[in-house]
Amino acid sequence: MSTRSHNRKGAQHRSGVTPAGGSHLCDSVSHSLISGSLLLDHRMSRPSALKRKQPDSNSPSESLTEHEKIVYNVIRSKQDMGIWTRDMKKEANLPDNLVGKSIKSLQAKNLIKEVVNVQSKGRKHYMASEFEPSKELTGGDWYSNGTLDKYYITCVKDGFAKIIYQLKVATLEGISDEVKRSGIFKTSFTRPQIEEILRVLVLDKRVTEVKSTGMGEFASFPVGKVCYKSTSKGGTKRELKVGAMASIPCGVCPRISQCTPDGIISPRTCVYFTKWLDF
Repeated sequence: MSTRSHNRKGAQHRSGVTPAGGSHLCDSVSHSLISGSLLLDHRMSRPSALKRKQPDSNSPSESLTEHEKIVYNVIRSKQDMGIWTRDMKKEANLPDNLVGKSIKSLQAKNLIKEVVNVQSKGRKHYMASEFEPSKELTGGDWYSNGTLDKYYITCVKDGFAKIIYQLKVATLEGISDEVKRSGIFKTSFTRPQIEEILRVLVLDKRVTEVKSTGMGEFASFPVGKVCYKSTSKGGTKRELKVGAMASIPCGVCPRISQCTPDGIISPRTCVYFTKWLDF
């Protein structure tokens, strides 16, 4: 898949679908996605990994009241991790009404912003505007707006499954090269991301993980090399066709340069791409 192909008004950031999630997708996400063949219940970079901006040494304190300065400094000190309102009140050591008033004022001045914490969505979390949320908060590239991007993940899994089916026997490196060569996804995937998707496909029983014997179909792979093969049972809901990869619509699309995850032209709204996925 990137990384993060798609955009149905809600989740997607990747025409090439990227993802950039950490290597704990299966561990943290499987718990939410243990239903049917999708054990992954977040793409690739919507992207890529969010990078924290370096804080400016000068605080815009001149235009702030004393209470606003205190609240702002507490929030800013947490950098890309942000802070929960209750913890903020404790650290600021100010009455609730003053903290609430300061937060509204700081937001109006675009000095702070409210962010989603995927681990505690019911809590209001604030961060200085100069920072971008850490992956601990956003959940990484497999998440969109704080929600596990199931559609994106499904598209990535389908794309990888088709590649493995076509290659018959594939290594992680071979799959990575084919993803780049095919151009199915605009973004690139990291090795940990590819490993995560492969683990999920194995758990879904759509592919099997085997070690090369160095003979027969494994003749081109060193003995003991971990390889992946498509399986015709269990995890595949439809028969994958060998010629599918040869007709990827993105490769001949005249609008490919205008295709973006959240744009008017995107993988999610493209009827041709959807038909290809259903091929």
